[in-house]
Amino acid sequence: MIAVESLRYVYPNANEVLRGIDLTIEDGDFVAIMGENGAGKTTLVKTFNGLLKPTDGRVLIDDVETKKTSVAALARSVGLVFQNPDHQLFCETVRDEVAYSLRNFGYPLDVIERRVRGILETLDLMPYIDSSPFMLSGGERKRVALASVLVSNPKHIVLDEPTIGQDYQQKDRLRNFIVQLNAQRKTVVVVTHDVEFVAECKPRVVLLSGGRITADGTAEEILTDGALVERASLLRPQISLLFSSVSGLPRDVIDVFSAKAIISNVVRGRK
Repeated sequence: MIAVESLRYVYPNANEVLRGIDLTIEDGDFVAIMGENGAGKTTLVKTFNGLLKPTDGRVLIDDVETKKTSVAALARSVGLVFQNPDHQLFCETVRDEVAYSLRNFGYPLDVIERRVRGILETLDLMPYIDSSPFMLSGGERKRVALASVLVSNPKHIVLDEPTIGQDYQQKDRLRNFIVQLNAQRKTVVVVTHDVEFVAECKPRVVLLSGGRITADGTAEEILTDGALVERASLLRPQISLLFSSVSGLPRDVIDVFSAKAIISNVVRGRK
């Protein structure tokens, strides 16, 4: 479980980004953290693996307080994929990048090779196994960073803006992969502005604004509430706007998310 209690975080320049966050994420939860730029989303998730230590309050990962343990120790249970993959990649080949954490953890070579190939196949990266990650596109580097975290099979997976640079096919592959991870009782936390992706995945949504939680509920509840979405500087899913304008029905009469799933299936069937 991830437990955040009265969390405040102030950067060295005296900029207070988190102002009293209380949040509980149970084992096996799927949570999307959303909000305007500067709301504190990335700062919040960086406290989950100890990269940032609370100014006040505390963060506990499976009852272990992050202030009292190292980032290396937390890395075994919390895998964080940065928004910018270039802040995470440093090896000469994709193979070495993805294998790095397993080598540090002391896995046998045959296990490392099997796991590396397995995750690269899952994320459509096998053609680049011997390439430099820095020669790949932004979306491909993002997937390499994701592979380098997932290969060690952490219990809690935190993804910061995972859909940036991904086309529809890769987003769909990522969505299915996240759903599969969550079905395996992995805790998945996604920081994102991608409301369409969230509408398809249907996670629990936590809205941040000004360093505080302003809403916490299902994707249906949050993303179809125009006032909430506007205050968080997000756009409502296009299918929600379409159905509201065409039918004129109240939003609680329209099953927005079922409709979106139906339309997505129709579109895929035509390809």
